[in-house]
Amino acid sequence: MKIGVLYGGLSSEREVSLNSGRNVAGALRRRGYEVVEIDVGLDICERLKSEKIDVAFVMLHGKPGEDGTVQGILEFLGIPYTGSGVLSSALAMDKIMSKRVFLSKNIPTPGFLYPYSGLPEDWEYPVVIKPRSEGSSVGTTIAENESELREGIKNAKRFGEFFVEKYINGMIATCGILGDDALPVLELVPKRRKFYDYKAKYTEGETDFIIPARVSKETANRVKELALLSHRALGCRHFSRVDFVIKDNIEPYVLEVNTIPGMTELSDLPKEARAMGIEYDELVERILKMAVKELA
Repeated sequence: MKIGVLYGGLSSEREVSLNSGRNVAGALRRRGYEVVEIDVGLDICERLKSEKIDVAFVMLHGKPGEDGTVQGILEFLGIPYTGSGVLSSALAMDKIMSKRVFLSKNIPTPGFLYPYSGLPEDWEYPVVIKPRSEGSSVGTTIAENESELREGIKNAKRFGEFFVEKYINGMIATCGILGDDALPVLELVPKRRKFYDYKAKYTEGETDFIIPARVSKETANRVKELALLSHRALGCRHFSRVDFVIKDNIEPYVLEVNTIPGMTELSDLPKEARAMGIEYDELVERILKMAVKELA
């Protein structure tokens, strides 16, 4: 069986994707699989046809690999692949649409303004400005006043449409999904940053990772329940990672679902799996086998 690991791509998260993909390729080789590494570019259709892979292990972060575009190409070519399908990938990448799905399922998520036409009188600073369809906190700003709000909007607009979200002061946490199971809740404590931004996520030593998270058993179970609900509400499959803010360490709010979470040495999902006794190479093979089932 020939596995194509798709990574790199054209997004602002390219470097992280390269790291994730190379780690995954190494794990698959250690497990005895034939692997070809494919750096996704504009020639992706020709490359996929020429490589004649049996299964694609998609490790693309951001557009066009996490928004359903590459998934659509793989569907068209009849190549099974890891991770969520076209529709769920597109929904999860679009933070406005995913929030609308969450609200329809009574899944708590911070209030938001879209389209933005000014702060209502009952909103207070700080507020969060986010691009509609970016990952890894790219383009995200926490504004403490009107001047910072204007600057944050200007920054977010560089990545397309944006929205303004209510800021919830609380624990930053994440909960991975593997198959039908929620993994242990991971608490994230950025050391020198306002929030868990790109630098805090991908710079060694910038964040403390605490697992299990310092919450009650009841709260941890509620986070896991909401993670599974969110994953299923968007129609995700195989694996994902759901990000939260937990107000007063008691009340969890879903921020977003990542359909292709990072698989670097610093990434959250492998840490959560390891806490369950699942080492990195086994985690990668488990994800692969979920896609291989489609060949049967």
